[in-house]
Amino acid sequence: MGKNKFLETPTRPVKVYEKDISGLLDEMRYIGFQGRKLGELTNAWVNMLKEDRIVVLMGLAGAMVPAGMRKVVTYLIRKRMIDVLVSSGANLYHDCHEALGRKHYLGTQNANDLVLRQHCVDRIYDVFASEVGFYKTDRWIVKNFAQTLRDGYPYSSREILELLGEKLSERKTAKDSILVNAYRSGVPIFCPAIGDSSLGFSIMFANRPQNKMGDGRARKNIIVDCIKDVDEISRICEQAKKTGGVYIGGGVPKNYIQQGAVIASYQTRHNRSHKYGLQITMDSPQWGGLSGCTLEESQSWGKYDADATMVTCYCDATIGLPIVAHALMQKSGKIAEKRKKPHFSWERGSFELKFE
Repeated sequence: MGKNKFLETPTRPVKVYEKDISGLLDEMRYIGFQGRKLGELTNAWVNMLKEDRIVVLMGLAGAMVPAGMRKVVTYLIRKRMIDVLVSSGANLYHDCHEALGRKHYLGTQNANDLVLRQHCVDRIYDVFASEVGFYKTDRWIVKNFAQTLRDGYPYSSREILELLGEKLSERKTAKDSILVNAYRSGVPIFCPAIGDSSLGFSIMFANRPQNKMGDGRARKNIIVDCIKDVDEISRICEQAKKTGGVYIGGGVPKNYIQQGAVIASYQTRHNRSHKYGLQITMDSPQWGGLSGCTLEESQSWGKYDADATMVTCYCDATIGLPIVAHALMQKSGKIAEKRKKPHFSWERGSFELKFE
């Protein structure tokens, strides 16, 4: 009987000895289950950063900022290991909250929530936050930020978040902010569901006559144009001949990045499918939702190339993301510095993408 093609590469059990995280993840590529997937995902991210003239888009869902992932995302932005961020509104609101000098606190999932409510404490699983502190953040957005926005101008979420990053950059407490570092690094942030968050409703309060959050100022007329949002991110995918998606969780950010490739292919009549798809998720595909949808299924929609590199690691992102980020720091710090980085210019209604 000839050599069995399925039995060519033996597993390599992990050896315990002194090593850095990148070395551990390299070894894990040759074990089984989700440990191997975490190693493969890290290796694929490294290879993606080596690609010439690629735009790396990250989707950030879930309550990652309250859970302590804020500085990890900031590092990826500052070192240009990602070039575009698409986030839930909640993550950006909580980032703004911390940028204003406020905190999230260690709590417990076993707390009595009715007692917490009596003490004005909000719970996010085992993380606590002050409802009074959130109220102060809401008021700051209404009184200090929203008042700077132009009445009647149709903003994309990217424009609003860039201005919010600029405003927060004035504060000494904001040096680790996702919004501030994205503003300073030229990394656009999109929040397609901005209204589904405290950030969105705080901006809305500025539009209300006699709102309870205001200070007697005249009502604003702030407009967020969600169609303009779609146009802006799809133009990135149209002009970038090579793109990759990294997904922390699923939800709207994942779909938003994936549909950008489909729109770009429609518009250019050329293949603009993503060349990389990397996701850390705990959702599973059998329920039919996009958060758990496999990247392979997305190929039927034209979201990924036929030969795209795709890796899914089923893992809590608060475990997987910090490990991967540290490995990238050790393995790809110089690669990220040397890569040709995309620069985005939206001027007078037109868009230009350059690599420098």
